[in-house]
Amino acid sequence: MAKANSSLSVVMITRNEEKAVAGVIDDIKQNVPAETEILIVDSSSDRTADIARRKGARVLVQLPPKGYGPAMMRALTEASGDIVITLDADNTYPAEYIPKLVGWAGKGFEVINASRLRGKPKSMPWINYLANMTTAILASVLYGKWTTDLHSGMRMYRKKVLRELAFNPNGPALPVDLWLKPILYKYKTKEIFIPYKIRIGESKMNPLPGLYWTLRRIILTRLGKS
Repeated sequence: MAKANSSLSVVMITRNEEKAVAGVIDDIKQNVPAETEILIVDSSSDRTADIARRKGARVLVQLPPKGYGPAMMRALTEASGDIVITLDADNTYPAEYIPKLVGWAGKGFEVINASRLRGKPKSMPWINYLANMTTAILASVLYGKWTTDLHSGMRMYRKKVLRELAFNPNGPALPVDLWLKPILYKYKTKEIFIPYKIRIGESKMNPLPGLYWTLRRIILTRLGKS
């Protein structure tokens, strides 16, 4: 842990991830202290919630589904840890990097972005990669800090950041605000690179609305209107 009195939560949002969630929870447990909270906000119609509970996760059911933003904000808000790490439940993010993120918190960093995009991941379609890089370059220019990945599902947040800043969960692309707003308000942030693995299950992303909302959030947040 970053400090002796710091607690850790690893949070995920799930929707029909029954094929992957057990393995992801097992991977998390291998890389965190035994007392770590694993919190899931679930909107599934399959057995995801039951599997997660059997694996020891705390599961909050959100039905009917309200979308990514409300689910993620609930997870971030209701997490009990002083340090909160987000992870996707589809096996794409490396749980073995969780101790590295906690280590950066111990060095005083308040938000760490785990970028998938040192180069193009084999598991990412070219159109997604080009859209991610283009919007990241735009954000880097507007916010004065180099970044490569606005949509990473793996981040470390100090809970104080989540308490002090207001985020609008409505509409797609919430991860854009969750990364850029701490940069805008001069929190201590850092980006590191991680490997990005092959997804278990089908992607639920819709590229065109995602691109629109990414650009919208980049601009409105920079103008202080988000």
